Amino acid sequence: MTEFIEGNRITLLKSGAEYFPALEAACDAARREIHIETYIFEDDVAGRRIGAALERAARRGVAAHLLVDGYGSRGLNRALIADLQGAGVKFLVYRPDIAPLRFQRHRLRRMHRKLAVIDARVAFVGGINIIDDMHTPGHTPPRFDYAVQVEGPVLEGIHAAAKRLWALLEFMHFGQDRHDRSPIEVDRKARGGQRAAFVVRDNLRHRRDIEEAYLAAIAAARSEILIANAYFFPGHSFRRTLMDAAARGVRVMLLLQGRVEYVLLHYASRALYGVFLDAGIEIHEYHKSFLHAKVAVIDRSWATVGSSNIDPFSLLLAREANLVVKDAAFAADLRRHLVAAMTDGAREVKREIWAHQPLPRRAATWLAYGVARLLTGAFAYGRAREFT
Repeated sequence: MTEFIEGNRITLLKSGAEYFPALEAACDAARREIHIETYIFEDDVAGRRIGAALERAARRGVAAHLLVDGYGSRGLNRALIADLQGAGVKFLVYRPDIAPLRFQRHRLRRMHRKLAVIDARVAFVGGINIIDDMHTPGHTPPRFDYAVQVEGPVLEGIHAAAKRLWALLEFMHFGQDRHDRSPIEVDRKARGGQRAAFVVRDNLRHRRDIEEAYLAAIAAARSEILIANAYFFPGHSFRRTLMDAAARGVRVMLLLQGRVEYVLLHYASRALYGVFLDAGIEIHEYHKSFLHAKVAVIDRSWATVGSSNIDPFSLLLAREANLVVKDAAFAADLRRHLVAAMTDGAREVKREIWAHQPLPRRAATWLAYGVARLLTGAFAYGRAREFT
């Protein structure tokens, strides 16, 4: 059960245009410690901007830590890494041993979460990688994505998660815990009036926490469910819970990726469109730019922003992190932005048109669905049958 904590100030950040300045300012204000975790860290305008902020912090004595994923950041420029380490930034890679032509059961178990904690007083959680989201050839920038800035008592769990993963990886890389053990007190003071919960997914004690938070909120919904998700390929329980909500009169709206980014997931997710449309669920495909968001608003009072897609790779394999907020004003802000995106940049998928797709497209869809199921069975821990 999701445990909500009172007294927080949660600020919604829309795309990198709001996120990167806030993150940079927090790093420049740091006095003791910085932890940044990201799936992708790119050597571009955004990466150099945040990298420079980390270098400035390290040079003035701040313990600056950067953790990237070994697959998502596999092409990271070695010169940039050398610059960071030369300035004193502590740099680690999550699962760096990717062998492209080898079948490795663990290769899809990635560190997909995007979070930052500065001086244990402010944190950022969301779906935005450290990559320039204004450089988006072929579509209208920026990438459609969100993060939140977090202040208040819920920060304690975020700080603990970042410290715990860093210490674990130090032990795995070096055979000993080299982490700086100088204590830093988490700022637990009330900073606002919002209730929030930090939820993670890992392969140990928290394997279903994010999914269960979604399922509980959907099952309790009475009027409206609005989910925006980049890669939406839910398992049986999630599908059934959504369809049950629609059957009891809840308006269910899905805002999904309309552009092809990853071919397999693009087509595999569409295998489920017919089932959803038949159940009365609305599907809106976003075409204006790449939709990278992983957010939801339910009954205009419950909202989540984070890194977790609703697909087998996020829900069964990757390390993910979401913030769940129970606050009508926050939910209204996020909902307003999502509805505007649906109006301005999305096209609704009509049931009668979808039912008469060309045969080649239907064949590609079901082939991709079969491959995705096969991969899920090969790489997932024992719950692959959910994704059937």
